[in-house]
Amino acid sequence: MNTKESPHYIGHRDRLRIKFLTGGFDHLTDYEILELVLTYALPRKDVKILAKEMIDKFGNLKQVFDADIEELKQIKNISDYSAGFLFFLRKFTSLYLSLEIKEKDKLLSPLEVKNYLISSLSGEKIEKVYAIVLNAGNRVTDCLEIEKGTVNKSLLMPRKIAEIALNHKAAAIIIAHNHPGGNLKPSQNDIDITGVVKKALEAIEVSLLDHIVIANNNYFSFKEYGLI
Repeated sequence: MNTKESPHYIGHRDRLRIKFLTGGFDHLTDYEILELVLTYALPRKDVKILAKEMIDKFGNLKQVFDADIEELKQIKNISDYSAGFLFFLRKFTSLYLSLEIKEKDKLLSPLEVKNYLISSLSGEKIEKVYAIVLNAGNRVTDCLEIEKGTVNKSLLMPRKIAEIALNHKAAAIIIAHNHPGGNLKPSQNDIDITGVVKKALEAIEVSLLDHIVIANNNYFSFKEYGLI
């Protein structure tokens, strides 16, 4: 007869899962959420202390998920597999939000697009440009990353955006890019490029609905500020 007791953390993680299933994230602290995530990547280890160490190092739960794989691997006991798992969860969140807005018959709330863009672009270390494609029925048909490059490099390309609009039979486009430095205010170059993109799209009878800048888990909407 095997009388060996289960490790002490097994009962703790079971209680943690029950706490989540019965009360959701609202009943968990940041480190408990991360701890619960890590139990799937490290099923045979006590990860409570590790979760707290990661929150302390990166600052908060979001910044843990914003960290790239190499930064995560610098944490003791975080392997390639564990770092990859955390990175996968972050990307899956963006995928889910894009699927959610594409599933709708009509885009009723611009906030849905902004939430998707914040999830996709906030925390990125390099500048990226996205295009949200809408058809004549105001339905989102595609969410595309169209450019990426070095920090502080403007990558909005009017010709390429116009080509995307034509290739995807768009009736309207929303463009977005992030400011890795954290400054949410659009630069003069952002403003100038937006005007050029708007004219390029108008020439092919496609509307530019908005240009959204993402930084520090927040957004700046050109439309909301009357810049489009």
